[in-house]
Amino acid sequence: MTDFPDSLTSPDQRCVGCQQSEPLGFDFAFAYQPIVDLRDRSIFAHEALVRGAQGEGALSVLDQVDESNRYRFDQRCRTQAIAGAVALGMQTHLSINFMPNAVYRPELCIRSTLEAARKYNFPLNRLIFETLESEHVDNHRHLTNILREYREFGFKTAIDDFGAGYSGLNLLADFQPDLIKLDMALIRDVDQDRVRQVIVRGIVTICEQLGVTVIAEGIESAGERDFLSDCGIFLMQGYWFAKPAFKALADVTPTAWAN
Repeated sequence: MTDFPDSLTSPDQRCVGCQQSEPLGFDFAFAYQPIVDLRDRSIFAHEALVRGAQGEGALSVLDQVDESNRYRFDQRCRTQAIAGAVALGMQTHLSINFMPNAVYRPELCIRSTLEAARKYNFPLNRLIFETLESEHVDNHRHLTNILREYREFGFKTAIDDFGAGYSGLNLLADFQPDLIKLDMALIRDVDQDRVRQVIVRGIVTICEQLGVTVIAEGIESAGERDFLSDCGIFLMQGYWFAKPAFKALADVTPTAWAN
């Protein structure tokens, strides 16, 4: 595991967010949803999905996040997701969503994440940080800088909801993450939609040449699963395999693997 530089723990090395962020004033927890690998019927990763303290939907939490507490919320998400994963005995990758606009200086803002990984003995190379392609980012260069810094620390990087926003291909041209997750709107009924099929095949071809692994999310049918597998996509996520489990690791439905 990468050691955390002691120089970044000193008070004068704290970023603006550390110094100015307001207390949250609300609690939250996580549900974990598996990302499966069809090739060997294994679980590649679990994505940590924010929930209310009693399992309420994500919006019940996200509606309370604003500019005054965004930084602290982003930091708490990382540390709580890691602590929860370790408590559940997770042995796979852990995928955590992050807010680029809550990161002031990547090399400093990552401090609490590194400390949590070290405290709970969670390997850095099993952490995946996802950012939404559709999320508004104030500074595109800032986002690519964050992703590069995270890769330097040994994390895997991912662009979530690829195809949902307007900047996906531009972002991919500037930085090639380890993973992209195809937006579920592209996935829905893809086995019956020629236009979506052409687009998905095109993205897979591009990613193969760039060395980027594709994950298909939002799988809800055997037809979607089988078409995507035929395209060369083997990492998948969705209700077809398992719904998110609140404070637990979900079991994949045995029939979900069947051909």
